[in-house]
Amino acid sequence: MEAVVLTDIPFEADLSELLRRLHLEESSADAARVRDMVEEARAVARPKAMYGVAFIEESGDDYVVVDGVRLTSRVLRVNLEGAHRVFPYVATCGRELEEWSRSIVDMLESYWASAIKEEALRSAMAAMGRDLERRLQPGPTSDMNPGSLEDWPMSQQRQLFALAGDPLEAIGVELTDSYLMVPTKSVSGLRFPTETGFQSCQLCPRERCPGRRAPYDRDLWQNRYGGR
Repeated sequence: MEAVVLTDIPFEADLSELLRRLHLEESSADAARVRDMVEEARAVARPKAMYGVAFIEESGDDYVVVDGVRLTSRVLRVNLEGAHRVFPYVATCGRELEEWSRSIVDMLESYWASAIKEEALRSAMAAMGRDLERRLQPGPTSDMNPGSLEDWPMSQQRQLFALAGDPLEAIGVELTDSYLMVPTKSVSGLRFPTETGFQSCQLCPRERCPGRRAPYDRDLWQNRYGGR
């Protein structure tokens, strides 16, 4: 798969939204410090992303083969019914921002720095989405990420990285032996065309999840994915 690599991505931070997520009053001293940290981050941040087009070659009950790489997931296989191509991707806040965050020793400020890195990752994902839409015009899409569901475990990061190409060389993202990514605020996934829409959160019963993007649908597994 030939990857599109995006390295010139502006770091865009929604300060009001960031302060809301951090539960900080905009007029507080803590909020002022977060603003200063955002400016520090802006000076060094280099968010990055890479993506490409891969083609579905084979599918079974609980797997698909994409460009010769076998991805094992019943949910993914069902979600890809009718699709012929998918878009593997990796996006990151960047090693520059990771190094900046490691220089912060105060525990509370480290927490704020983590949230700022998430803002940089959002910038990378947004830029990737815009570029993919401009180049390939895929229509409505959804995403799946290894580790977001038990059905598609974190160990499948290896296969996704094999599809993506060389994320370490292209954008500085490496995979550890425990399948975690470095920099920590990085994400890998598969974007695919769909008319029905999908969020992994719909199949996750975990309560009080700060990252929840859709309500849990207790009947979806049985009704759509065979109830296995």
